[in-house]
Amino acid sequence: MEKDLSNHRKNYQKDELLEKNTPDNPIELFRDWFLAADESKNIHEANAMNVATIGLDSFPKTRIILLKKFTWEGFIFYTNYNSEKGKAIANNPNVCLSFFWHPLERQIIIKGKAEKLAENLSDGYFETRPDGSKLGAWASHQSEVVDSREKLDDDLKKYEGKFQNSEISRPKHWGGYLVKPISIEFWQGRPNRMHDRIRYTLQKDFNWKKERLAP
Repeated sequence: MEKDLSNHRKNYQKDELLEKNTPDNPIELFRDWFLAADESKNIHEANAMNVATIGLDSFPKTRIILLKKFTWEGFIFYTNYNSEKGKAIANNPNVCLSFFWHPLERQIIIKGKAEKLAENLSDGYFETRPDGSKLGAWASHQSEVVDSREKLDDDLKKYEGKFQNSEISRPKHWGGYLVKPISIEFWQGRPNRMHDRIRYTLQKDFNWKKERLAP
């Protein structure tokens, strides 16, 4: 089968990204862009992001997960520590996060190091999750091969029974990561493929260096 996509083109012209309109700290710009995406009626999950890791097989792998919090320190998401993703991070904490908000013609690329959150912070977030999601964290051996869908459903029922009359605690293999950025690039689509790209790079004095990149 063959499908030629060479004529698939879109001309970007909704906005611009100029140095004079950007703050010294990239987290401020991330906040402004995220709020714009979150308020857009055409973007259903502004916090959906791509997480790239280097696997134990030395291949990169990306997947879409949900950003759950961002602070001046970095970006927080939650997962199973025993998953393929968790094992990759344990072996190599260098990760890349990316957001693409097509209706705004914007993307953000974040390089940084992932570290586990303190247990009390993971506990606090876990308590806010719906019971079904809590049970799923217990029932799913994430990334492992399973025999059938029925096996997954049976495992979920097992934990429904186990916690039927008790609080659903957080499993120790499930928790959060904080990604501390070392580089954040903002991309704004522009006409004729002459896109705006502004990259912030963290310096040794913890200030950010701001540079324009060619498209």
